[in-house]
Amino acid sequence: MARKLRNIAQGNTHYCFSHCHGKRDLLKSRWCSRYMVQAIQKCQEKYNFELIAAEPVGNQINIIIRTLEDQETVSRIMQYIKARIAEMYNRSTEQSGAFWNERFYSIVIEEQDNPEQYLLELLWKIGYKPVLKGLSRDPRKNYIGFINSYLIKDYKALVDITLHYYFTSLGYNFEECVEKFLLFEQACIRQL
Repeated sequence: MARKLRNIAQGNTHYCFSHCHGKRDLLKSRWCSRYMVQAIQKCQEKYNFELIAAEPVGNQINIIIRTLEDQETVSRIMQYIKARIAEMYNRSTEQSGAFWNERFYSIVIEEQDNPEQYLLELLWKIGYKPVLKGLSRDPRKNYIGFINSYLIKDYKALVDITLHYYFTSLGYNFEECVEKFLLFEQACIRQL
């Protein structure tokens, strides 16, 4: 049976995730998480896209990307990031072979029933994944710390984060946006 074609619609926001081969916790260590950061940084230098969120979670990566019209597709961006991570890992461990379990999964945010709510809740869910895995005690202290970009004005995460327009449209100023965004954290905590 043929695989379903991926929706690579340009100008949309894509939630992407992929598991390590055998669902091993290869991204649990700091040095492997650094490979993800370096891969994203190189990708940001090479391609034009908006990184909304990114966090390694033990055996998987979670990335939210907004592609831009007439620029690289989500497939090209994710292929580049995954290939660089695998390359750095195999070089450092002097191994060869698969690092990733399968092709990455992708969900187009704008195609969800309530895309704004879906994205704002998803940001917190990604932030809390390392907490649930015991890799962190607070999403604000995760390795990449992307969530702080949505909580602290001019915060510099390990990778360049672009605040999504669903967040910036929550209020008239940054403080008002944060206040409303924190309500989504409370909803996320109740679901945990």
